[in-house]
Amino acid sequence: MEGERRAPRARSCGLPAGGAPAPSPGVDAPLPGRSGPPALPRAEVLDLDEDEDDLEVFSKDASLMDMNSFSPMMPTSPLSMINQVKFEDEPDLKDLFITVDEPESHVTTIETFITYRIITKTSRGEFDSSEFEVRRRYQDFLWLKGKLEEAHPTLIIPPLPEKFIVKGMVEHFNDDFIETRRKALHKFLNRIADHPTLTFNEDFKVFLTAQAWELSSHKKQGPGLLSRMGQTVRAVAMSMRGVKSRPEEFMEMNNFIEIFSQKINLIDKISQRIYKEEREYSDEMKEYGPIHVLWSASEEDLVDTLKGVASCIDQCCKATEKRMSGLSEALLPVVHEYVLYSEMLMGVMKRRDQIQAELDSKVEALTYKKADTDLLTEEIGKLEDKVECANNALKADWERWKHNMQNDIKSAFTDMAEENIHYYEQCLATWESFLASQTDLHMEESSEDKPESH
Repeated sequence: MEGERRAPRARSCGLPAGGAPAPSPGVDAPLPGRSGPPALPRAEVLDLDEDEDDLEVFSKDASLMDMNSFSPMMPTSPLSMINQVKFEDEPDLKDLFITVDEPESHVTTIETFITYRIITKTSRGEFDSSEFEVRRRYQDFLWLKGKLEEAHPTLIIPPLPEKFIVKGMVEHFNDDFIETRRKALHKFLNRIADHPTLTFNEDFKVFLTAQAWELSSHKKQGPGLLSRMGQTVRAVAMSMRGVKSRPEEFMEMNNFIEIFSQKINLIDKISQRIYKEEREYSDEMKEYGPIHVLWSASEEDLVDTLKGVASCIDQCCKATEKRMSGLSEALLPVVHEYVLYSEMLMGVMKRRDQIQAELDSKVEALTYKKADTDLLTEEIGKLEDKVECANNALKADWERWKHNMQNDIKSAFTDMAEENIHYYEQCLATWESFLASQTDLHMEESSEDKPESH
């Protein structure tokens, strides 16, 4: 039946005959100053509400994104996408360096918020200068994340830290919270900078370079409220329909995500609990040592022993503090970042399914001739391109993400193992030294107790 409604046609995803990239408005093409693969296109701008809470809702509920904004103008073949992945394996061509530092508190009559300084150094020709310095607040990062999801719905966008940290860990806006968030925001921007496609996104460039008033003006560009509502309704409708037959490779991908999400969430939960319990243990030990010193004041014959125990406890406390610091800086952030990645991956799969569901609905309408067949045939052709390009983008980024994830997890657990070995070796040496001193002391006392021979 398909052959009856239209003749077979070549699918190019925006590439003209011969495979050369076709210049087109809105496409993030490779820019001067850096060699690399053609980047994916910019989609129609969807301006999000300035209010921080609304921004967070839009960014977190990936299913509400409008799939019509996905442009099919990108490389169609899997090979062209794989070439983008190989870009990372080539010699180091890094030309974009980003630092997030100097958090600063701002208090107004309405709210209290933190801004972070972002310094960007680059040798790329498309930038007006080699160095930029701007200040951004959390809602600006949320805006950027939303824009990247709109422009590249089936690429795996790096996750942002939650708006508020886990209840009971640290209070909002205290020094620990701010430093934890600063590190996470720093990693977020650098992961984007290292991505072979996202790094060329125009909104990313604006985020790094525009002054506050320029960024505010840029955010206001795009469709109005009614248009956004219409896009949301269509996206929800597609998500409700579901996908009739998800390709096998994406079924396997979805199964992996579900298992990965379950395991990484459990590891994160237990790791946080262990950290909390060990922190409490460390605090108890800090009180435990001095008691032995106080006791020694009233036990003349046990002074050396009690003070030796107190010294050992003190040294072990210091070793524990160092180990806890390594745990909180190396293992816990990595594990929790991949908890957030698992949520992002679920959102990516939903967006891919929505694109396919839209195609399925059009094919079904044509099958039953529910609308103008010529118009439907044209729409189906465009949607087939859209689905193919979305699938190619996800498959290539999926392999890249898995490679990075495996390296990050291996590195984190290797570092933890080394920290544990060093910690236990320190504590073992401390207590062995104590035992040796007690043995020597016992031998001295025994020799003193022996009667002198005549």
